[in-house]
Amino acid sequence: MILVDTALARREAEGKPIRVALVGAGFQGKGIVRQIVRSTKGMRVVGVANRHAGPAQRAFTELGIEPVTVEGRVAIEAAIASGRPVATEDAVSLVQADGVDVVVEVTGSIEYAAQIILAAIEAGKHVVQMNAEVDGTVGPILKAKADAANVIYTFADGDQPGVQMNLYRFVAGLGVKPVLCGNIKGLHDPYRNPTTQRAFAEKWGQKPAMVASFADGTKISYEQAIVANGTGFGVARRGMLGPDVSGGDPTAPLVPLESTVSAFTEALDKSSIGLVDYVVGARPGPGVFVLGTHDDPAQQHFLNLYKLGTGPYYCFSTPYHLCHFEVPTSIARAALFGDAVLAPAGAPKVGVISVAKKDLAPGEIIQEFGGYEAYGVAENSDAVDREDLLPLGLALGASLKHAVAKDQPIRFSDVDLPDGRIVDRLYAEQRQLFSAQGKTGQAA
Repeated sequence: MILVDTALARREAEGKPIRVALVGAGFQGKGIVRQIVRSTKGMRVVGVANRHAGPAQRAFTELGIEPVTVEGRVAIEAAIASGRPVATEDAVSLVQADGVDVVVEVTGSIEYAAQIILAAIEAGKHVVQMNAEVDGTVGPILKAKADAANVIYTFADGDQPGVQMNLYRFVAGLGVKPVLCGNIKGLHDPYRNPTTQRAFAEKWGQKPAMVASFADGTKISYEQAIVANGTGFGVARRGMLGPDVSGGDPTAPLVPLESTVSAFTEALDKSSIGLVDYVVGARPGPGVFVLGTHDDPAQQHFLNLYKLGTGPYYCFSTPYHLCHFEVPTSIARAALFGDAVLAPAGAPKVGVISVAKKDLAPGEIIQEFGGYEAYGVAENSDAVDREDLLPLGLALGASLKHAVAKDQPIRFSDVDLPDGRIVDRLYAEQRQLFSAQGKTGQAA
């Protein structure tokens, strides 16, 4: 990003690099380490934590760097102070250590991630995360805690939600009013599972369940939920509209996004707050788009001149997202400019509820995102609360008390939740905080 690159070059010249700790050494985590080490001036990876030390070590050794493997805050701080990068299983000590400026959380977990993010915030560290699942479940309360601690809590550049928010801000800066933030996907089948996605996952070195969560709609629901929470937008209906334009010639290199605008027109005409949604099969992809309006006839004329059409909805798009390549920009924005890429703007607007992927029987346990038992669906938060719907982020590990039919939403009353979880406490605190704020606003 322009401005960030010169700021990082200045930090490199001054010998004051941003000191980064990563938690999670999987597919994306290792990519982020590689990007910082090989390509980012003014930034250093001082430590990587993983629940098993081996992947944390390999994140460095694959780049020709020998880390020191230690546990405990004193030992971690000593290693960082000596200039030795740390590989550790002790994530809490790493994120709270002196010598760390920014924590990057990229575990894909819920309970573990919540623990790590809380620990980092309490230690006064900025947090950049690529975890739409935790953000879409308890992001608003984590953002409130970060604000109270005067640190930045943000989603990352590079993944589609962050790219959408960058585009949203660009469009708004032109004087165009954003009214819909959209995501481009190549496939949506809510019944995909780790078995159906295993071959694809093995080809790309990913986990089958994670890949299944991309295909079954869970991931896109979380991605659009956190964009909604950052913009104040909502969904037009449970599950969003998701028009599929993948028909026709499958070899055609281009299926223009502009042709999908009509699919959203009726919903936009009815919406007073703006919408998040997605489209399947537009090409080139997978990117993002923003629809906007302009109320100045003279500027409408110029937008038409510049090939954006006659309106009333103008389509702006970014045809790619580069995941770990762009994360260092997010780190720099947080540490050097106090700028969040994407963070909840207040009370949650959209959540991700649990829907049965098959007929569920009493005693079954919901195992994982992209698993065999449930898929995630985006729903407006007022409906989530009113109908007592169970967020998928809380459903993992839950045991069914009652049978739930395939494609039916799961409610809190249908399950027994595991005891003693941080994420349940945070979710309850989130509901209480924003319910109280809503009542205060109404009273005022």
